[in-house]
Amino acid sequence: MGLLFLQLSKEFYKVADKVYNRQFEIDKRLESEYNEYRRTKMYEDILYNLSFLDIAKRYDDYQLFDNYSLWLLSLMNHLMPDLGIDRIKEQMITHYQLLKEALFEILEAEEYNLYMILLDRAIEKTQSAVEPQKIDRLGIGKFGAIRKTYLNLLLKSDASGAMKYISEVASMGFSLEEIFVDVLQEVMKEIGELWHQAIITVDQEHYMTSMTQVVMSQFYPQIFGSKRKGVKLLSCTVGSELHEMGARMVSDLFENNGWDGIYLGAALPTKQILNGISHHQPDLIALSVTMPHHLPECQKVVEAIRKEYPNLLIAVGGRAFQVTNNIWKNWPVDTYAADAKEFLAWAETHVGKN
Repeated sequence: MGLLFLQLSKEFYKVADKVYNRQFEIDKRLESEYNEYRRTKMYEDILYNLSFLDIAKRYDDYQLFDNYSLWLLSLMNHLMPDLGIDRIKEQMITHYQLLKEALFEILEAEEYNLYMILLDRAIEKTQSAVEPQKIDRLGIGKFGAIRKTYLNLLLKSDASGAMKYISEVASMGFSLEEIFVDVLQEVMKEIGELWHQAIITVDQEHYMTSMTQVVMSQFYPQIFGSKRKGVKLLSCTVGSELHEMGARMVSDLFENNGWDGIYLGAALPTKQILNGISHHQPDLIALSVTMPHHLPECQKVVEAIRKEYPNLLIAVGGRAFQVTNNIWKNWPVDTYAADAKEFLAWAETHVGKN
């Protein structure tokens, strides 16, 4: 994650400075536990924590910060195994307490109380967290062996083998929806988890992502050769969201089912999305968000589209919505879909039949 998304107030940056310095003052062990790299990441994490805290407060969504605090605990445990889970819990609980103290100094009582509830819940979640048991979800079900074989090819950087294997899977009679959603998408989730556990590095994760996009591209003759239905889907990611595979997968599957898939790419500003709608005149818009800190920007895009095109169907999707308490229900959208297959089924029912 980069820091470009952070639009914190000057007061919150001062809070970050204060919490960072104060934690080193009261916890002398940090001096030996944290080298320069860890100190830099610690300060960045404070900014992320404040950003996610602010988003959770904005949407009054406890689930969002609950999930984030557990995700952060797990990440730190994997990145700093030399410290041990109990020591990391101690550091995080101290951090949340220091955030409470620093925010108390700058916020009015009503606003502070909302942050306090979120931080108290994070402390409780951190205290009670246990190391989750490793479950081989990737290997479950009829696609399990296929997923694991494909993942192993990616881990070995066997690009030609990965391409050939997925082509062979397609020849077995599996549909493109099954290949994309039940195989490739699930493998990409596992790759994200491997990065989270510090088993693979960022460069490996990026390679496997780009390789999977190439694997998907081999189906383009089939995808663009299907009979047209005369309906259009326009899709993209919003704000500075760079995770585009989900949106690309949606566009390809719609195209395969006879839609004209207008895929605008990643990190598209609101003005350009509106320009795209004006130019292409789609029947349906799909906006994808992977990282929760892009949710406010997505909401702004939705509201701008709804204002200018009040009758246009709008759908949202992506992992960011899965860690919230259905915040999309309070937005002026027509649907949320957990995956491309579910979204395609909804679209075919509403606008896909001639």
